[in-house]
Amino acid sequence: MTFICIVIAVIALFLILAVLMQNPKSGMAANFGAANQVAGVRETNNFLEKVTWVTAIAIAVLSLATVWVMDDDRVAASNNAISKDSEAIMEKIGNQATMPNQVDLPVEEAAEEAAPATEE
Repeated sequence: MTFICIVIAVIALFLILAVLMQNPKSGMAANFGAANQVAGVRETNNFLEKVTWVTAIAIAVLSLATVWVMDDDRVAASNNAISKDSEAIMEKIGNQATMPNQVDLPVEEAAEEAAPATEE
């Protein structure tokens, strides 16, 4: 499983490079790149597009392969850890939502602070 994860990471780097090397087909950057449409650039774009598709499909297939290769006990332990973490986060969020930002004052004192002082 570790080997497959490393292969996925390497393929992901190739995918990032292939996407970054492609010429934009529209937008403001395409106007500046119009001079690049000389012989050979079109074939490069087709090659990079094919590389993008192949690497994306490879990542998807290898990701599914890692699920099949994973040990069932490890998946169950991971799910338990995720559920415990999510419960702890929800509990923390719930406590923050009920906690006031300021110290609670009695109703009379809060009303006095909110009302402007008037002279009689």
